[in-house]
Amino acid sequence: MPIPVNHSRPVRQSAKESAFNQIQQWIIDGTLLPGEKLNDTELANALGISRTPVRESLQLLEVQGFVKMYPGKATQVTEIEREAINDLLPPLAALQSLSAELAIDHLTEDQLEQLERVNERFAKAIDSHNDYAALKVDEEFHQVIVDITQNSYIQNIVESLQAHVRRHFFHNSIILAEKSVEEHKAIIRAMKDGDKSDASAIMKQNWLRTLQDFK
Repeated sequence: MPIPVNHSRPVRQSAKESAFNQIQQWIIDGTLLPGEKLNDTELANALGISRTPVRESLQLLEVQGFVKMYPGKATQVTEIEREAINDLLPPLAALQSLSAELAIDHLTEDQLEQLERVNERFAKAIDSHNDYAALKVDEEFHQVIVDITQNSYIQNIVESLQAHVRRHFFHNSIILAEKSVEEHKAIIRAMKDGDKSDASAIMKQNWLRTLQDFK
């Protein structure tokens, strides 16, 4: 099982958190391939930690659907099915739509300006055809709105679903369209105007159109 050894190690994290984040990233970007068997000793050595936090992180990854543990046998990276995006994006669209609505009650001028700056970077990434950069900046745009809601339940669920979106990007080449830039602008305008109905509807459309484009 080839595991990189020159990765950066996050600071101020527990061993379990560090292991979880790194192993999840390896699964998302394909360093650890679908169906690959995982060896907790090898992972522990690569991460420079003991086997206990590795095992704990694998249990969390199983809960989130990234690995499957077979007690006494093996732990494997789950397979990724293209059709699973049909189950993934609708609930994420619903949560993001709700976030746009709820965020309006907490929105500040500084946050509006932040959203505009992020969307400008998103437009540049789209124009440069840097699909991975566009994905990361698009995720940042939506995360700003989720964070503005100050709702930890939404934040936690979105974080989990978004990780699966990134995995689908790497394995199925999700491409973000230029139209998303204009939809982001429309979301910002609706939020600035305090129009919860429009902000929610445009946000939902933004996510579900991605699903249609993917098909």
